[in-house]
Amino acid sequence: MIVWHDGETKALVPARSSVAIGVFDGLHRGHQVVLARVAGLAATHHARRAVVTFDPHPARTLRPDRAPGMIQTLDQRLAGLDRLGIDLVRVVRFDSALAAESADAFVERVLVGELTAVDVVVGDDFRFGHDRQGSVASLEAAGPSYDFTVTAVPSQGEGARWSSTGVRAAVSSGDLARAAAILGRPLTWRATIVSGDRRGRELGFPTANLDLPAELVRPPAGVYAGLARLPGGTVVAAAISIGRRPQFYEDGPELVEVHLIDREVDLYDQELEVALLARLRGQERFADLNDLLDQMRRDTATSREMALAAAAETAGLLGWDLGQRR
Repeated sequence: MIVWHDGETKALVPARSSVAIGVFDGLHRGHQVVLARVAGLAATHHARRAVVTFDPHPARTLRPDRAPGMIQTLDQRLAGLDRLGIDLVRVVRFDSALAAESADAFVERVLVGELTAVDVVVGDDFRFGHDRQGSVASLEAAGPSYDFTVTAVPSQGEGARWSSTGVRAAVSSGDLARAAAILGRPLTWRATIVSGDRRGRELGFPTANLDLPAELVRPPAGVYAGLARLPGGTVVAAAISIGRRPQFYEDGPELVEVHLIDREVDLYDQELEVALLARLRGQERFADLNDLLDQMRRDTATSREMALAAAAETAGLLGWDLGQRR
């Protein structure tokens, strides 16, 4: 897959493109319908399957005080688009200059000038350009002049609309099952492992501390069952703690700590990918250390059981190879 950022010059094989436009945060099931439409049109017109996406999220430029938390990092989004068979992603930086660009100028510069669009596929509520003046109707009006057609995909969902907003709300409330139902797979994070205070190791439960980007939406503090994919591809059961460790600190930093069950390995400065399966409990302060250790043993046993039960389905949804499971 070709990734094209602002300021880069790409020598593309001459071809027209079927293009989807959007942020695509989460690549949920609604997004997947849009991208499937792009794939079908591209096959019909012998065109590239292309996506125009924006980074950062437009709200971080237009209304930073109300910007939503992100479901994925840009790297995760790109990996997901690659897995879905997209040929070319044009990553457009959303800054004040882009916010001031007219809808017509954006169409001419990116869709026509860079991607030679033959099809443009968007959601039926899509808006773009300065003051959101661009719409499905304005794209349709421009199409004949530039020789592209426009497909507006209606909202998708089972009962409720599949949306990034819905995923964020579900994650924020700790309803990982609802988030997974919209995403079509469990919520995943991929981040670098950083050193901690080794308190987990002292207790007999060593953890890998995720340096999670601050902009990612997080579930409530607590303990979660999950799966972890190590840098070499091995998949292991995991118990994941999110929060400030009230047993040891009155107001410590919020941490994301991953205990790799039945596996001890030094992963500092490497990337770990985790899938969050279910919330086991909230954070607690126990009467003494023995009570905490007893609960950690129960959390580990429950996480192991849930991870093993979900491993095959989760790996299939995420494209993980369970041939290396432990």
